[in-house]
Amino acid sequence: MSGRPLPPESPEGAPFWDATRERRLVLPWCKDCAAAFWFPRAACPRCLSTAIEWRPASGQGTVYAASAQHVPANQAMADRVPYAVALVDLDEGVRLMSNVVGCAADDVHAGMAVQVTWEALEDGRHLPQFEPVPGGRS
Repeated sequence: MSGRPLPPESPEGAPFWDATRERRLVLPWCKDCAAAFWFPRAACPRCLSTAIEWRPASGQGTVYAASAQHVPANQAMADRVPYAVALVDLDEGVRLMSNVVGCAADDVHAGMAVQVTWEALEDGRHLPQFEPVPGGRS
């Protein structure tokens, strides 16, 4: 188990966190404008529709921007420094913030191909993180 602070839960995000218990990445999609969005909320940020469904995501993406953290933002993360915080553009068209693991924090860079991996949390959920795709992808 990680020992990291647990991410907060909300009614809107419950389907996301429920799926992580099975290491499945899902995203909210608007049924009216047919677009994925992130973060979970009660209405689509594009068209304000409340017709939202949860669909599986590929877990594939590209680092948009990254920062190597040499000083922990939270003392619970002190034993992890340095670690990489990145904005990841998923193939489904959403951008989310996460960590990139499985390589040196200073090696994470914009344009790096990544795929989802999971960190177990103490409450049975899993935190999606990303790791480099071996050999990249095209």
